[in-house]
Amino acid sequence: MGDDTATLHMDGIPADTLLKVKKYLDCFHLSLQKLQEVSARLRKDLVRGLGKHSHHRAPVKMLPTFVTATPDGTEKGDFLALDLGGTNFRVLHVRVVEEQQKVLKMDSQICAIPKEMMLGSGEQLFDHIADCLGDFLVSHNLKGQTLPLGFTFSFPCEQKEIDKSILIRWTKGFNCSGVEGEDVVKLLRKAIDRRGDYDIGSVAMVNDTVGTMMSCGYRDQSCEIGMIIGTGTNACYMEEMKNVKRVEGEAGRMCINTEWGGFGDDGSLNDIQTKFDVKVDKMSINPGVHTFEKMISGMYLGEIVRLLLVRLTEEKLLFNGQTSEVLLTPETFETKFISEIEEKEHGLENTQKILTKLGLKWDLVDSRVVRLVCDAISSRSARLCAAALATLANRIRGNRRLDHLKTTVGVDGTVYRKHPNFSNELQATVRRLAPQCDISFLVSEDGSGKGSAMVTAVAQRLALQSRLLEDSDGDDEEEEEDN
Repeated sequence: MGDDTATLHMDGIPADTLLKVKKYLDCFHLSLQKLQEVSARLRKDLVRGLGKHSHHRAPVKMLPTFVTATPDGTEKGDFLALDLGGTNFRVLHVRVVEEQQKVLKMDSQICAIPKEMMLGSGEQLFDHIADCLGDFLVSHNLKGQTLPLGFTFSFPCEQKEIDKSILIRWTKGFNCSGVEGEDVVKLLRKAIDRRGDYDIGSVAMVNDTVGTMMSCGYRDQSCEIGMIIGTGTNACYMEEMKNVKRVEGEAGRMCINTEWGGFGDDGSLNDIQTKFDVKVDKMSINPGVHTFEKMISGMYLGEIVRLLLVRLTEEKLLFNGQTSEVLLTPETFETKFISEIEEKEHGLENTQKILTKLGLKWDLVDSRVVRLVCDAISSRSARLCAAALATLANRIRGNRRLDHLKTTVGVDGTVYRKHPNFSNELQATVRRLAPQCDISFLVSEDGSGKGSAMVTAVAQRLALQSRLLEDSDGDDEEEEEDN
């Protein structure tokens, strides 16, 4: 990735072949100037998403999370976490230890959700969750304690308060009746009440991106951005309350879940979309939606590479013009192949194994061209991500009217964690696009588990502080009356 890696991948490719291949790859190379333009467009979209009247038309939704502070290091205690985002869900017991500044996962359990339950009634689903939570409490000797709970519910929701979240629509193969348009916290509490043998304390609804920021925020209290680059991509950051026009109140800050995957859904990225991107979008289950995500995230990168390889083979620039049945089948080129192919030590060897697995007859030049293609796609992903991240860092700096910002980003996701060059390229590009921001990166430890417990811990701390303030206000009045 970057110039050095690209040069390395070009070695051993005949000049005429290289020239013809690069013609197809040039559209994936985004100059610094183009990335600055992309960043400027996103900056406008952030403002639109925050606006009271422009929000509903904005492609970047900028959802308020009602998380109004990051950890300050004084949080402590025992918490439960529920993580529901697919065909399994997790129950966790998390302990926050103030003296060690650590968030410890004490125990966890994975519960399956049968296919028929994913399409059954909402009551049945939440009864199942309540049963699994009850079993967990018994088997880990927690029954009888009323513990606060962080609930990561990874479906499109409109959050009304920290403990009130309305499901907009089901995704990921779920279609339980009686849940859309309802408050999922209320449905969970009702299911627990129906059992009647245990109770839970306060609940905090948590988006996984916010969990990522908060799990890092306990270790590093300057962490105020969370970013995920995995199967999908998203980011959150701490915004000044006075700019969050859809929520009452001017003082302090609130974490905003940007939902930046939707950037470009209004056509604002058409000039950098390639014909391969357009094809991936058309073949996806949600055409015209999540434009930015489809250029960046793990769910789509492999497919972009596959389409390019097919095209280069048709042009007789690869595999002697001979494709294979496997290569012509959508989604057979997995995104993890890109990481394996670009590995520094064994990349070429890995490439050759993968091409054989795909039923292709390759030579050494073919394997080098394939590496070059993978580099172009992953490099564009890292650079686009950097442009979006720089937008958030520059916004935080501008909000605070600082000449120089020092901040930390909590990061998670398989693309960021597993790709050999992605994080380096992203960080180098951010430095160029946000030169007045000194950004550190911290890889999250279990944002949807430990992170959601930390959101709950912070919410509990704030509630306690506000109760103490109310009490002391009352005392002042009493003292004034006595005098």
